[in-house]
Amino acid sequence: MLSSDIRLRELSSRTVRYAYRVPMKFGGRVVTDAVLLDVDVQVETRDGRRGVGHGSMPMSNAWAWPSQKISGPDALAAMIALGEQAVRDAGAYREFGHPLEITYALATSHPSAAAALTSSLAEPMPRLAQLVATSPLEAAIHDAYGKALGVNAYNTLGPEFVNCDLSHYLTDEFQGEYLDRYTSRQPKASMPLYHLVGALDPLTDADLPERIGDGLPETLGEWIAADGLAHLKIKLNGDDLAWDVERVAAVDRVAAEAQAKRGCPTWRYSLDFNERCANVEYVLEFLAGIRERAPEAWDRVHYIEQPTHRDLRAHPENKMHAAAKLKPVVIDESLIDLDSLLYCRELGYSGVALKACKGHSEALLMGAAAQKYGMFLCVQDLTCPGASFLHSASLSARIPTVAAIEGNARQYCPAGNQGWSERFPSMFQLHDGTLGTAALNGPGLGF
Repeated sequence: MLSSDIRLRELSSRTVRYAYRVPMKFGGRVVTDAVLLDVDVQVETRDGRRGVGHGSMPMSNAWAWPSQKISGPDALAAMIALGEQAVRDAGAYREFGHPLEITYALATSHPSAAAALTSSLAEPMPRLAQLVATSPLEAAIHDAYGKALGVNAYNTLGPEFVNCDLSHYLTDEFQGEYLDRYTSRQPKASMPLYHLVGALDPLTDADLPERIGDGLPETLGEWIAADGLAHLKIKLNGDDLAWDVERVAAVDRVAAEAQAKRGCPTWRYSLDFNERCANVEYVLEFLAGIRERAPEAWDRVHYIEQPTHRDLRAHPENKMHAAAKLKPVVIDESLIDLDSLLYCRELGYSGVALKACKGHSEALLMGAAAQKYGMFLCVQDLTCPGASFLHSASLSARIPTVAAIEGNARQYCPAGNQGWSERFPSMFQLHDGTLGTAALNGPGLGF
């Protein structure tokens, strides 16, 4: 019974919608807006200290719950309803504890709540969608805890604050270990940003039917010149080999021209199929095509994201051993718990992508497990604007082996950054392709 243990006191939630500046295409779907669920939580420690925390996350049903059976609006409404129900249920929770313990306990009721809310729909809410819907609540609890103590929440993960070691949440391998072993006490001073090249995004002026004219860059070459980008994430189709190979080659041509003007000799790519590849053979053929068509682009590939179906156990034939020998291959949509992380290793995946939208506690725990097992680690975005981007960036800045930040709301949803960009200019204004993550060092989640 630590004096720093907290109890939840007052909780509230609300939604806000932002229209996209331009459409985004990924995984065969086009998205034109973002609906965020915002949560505020007041907590009180055993010794009477209080703090208020904030959590925010896009519900992004198109990514978390793509369905052939129910409509996008119905999926979105159900996810929002679950997020709001989770807040109400948390308001009735009266136990003291560390945020890890409280969020772990609260999460046990989320599947049954989701089942009740979707009983009239044609399919149940998938676990990934449940994680996204309840992630703002988790973030707010961790944020409030740090603010009640007046310290950064990433510095409250050792035995002087946490009542149980990691074996309580993971496996016996972690006995005697705490999350302070797998996180940094200070954020990285700066980190490069991964810029998204969506499937609809114009590479050159020839790809622009007309200009938006809002003052922001509109082609890939313009973005590279304006922000000094050296990390590009390329969205691919996964079912059109010729298009995918040519898309990477075309991006590389444009990038090479822009980087030559900047005098930049080195840059990197991540390649994201959004689980659209039929099998590993497609991935291998694609990589062979890149190597032949654009060998310099091949050398610039940093890692490959989720090439095949997210349901790993339904498709055990999708093994990645051969591809992972060539480049790191990470799961994204597939990562929903420790079992999925362990199973992906059996299937040959060499890395995992963490996301703040899957829950702050979950991201920290999966980050610890991935480091324990020597896996490649990255933190990915959900087109997170404002507070949700800073939350995601704080994970990148505090997990030692993560090399870059992904953030594309500045491209697609800049309206959601208003207010936050003025408060944290180093996190929204790029200099030589990097962000000043040293700013994420305040109480709570750091911002």
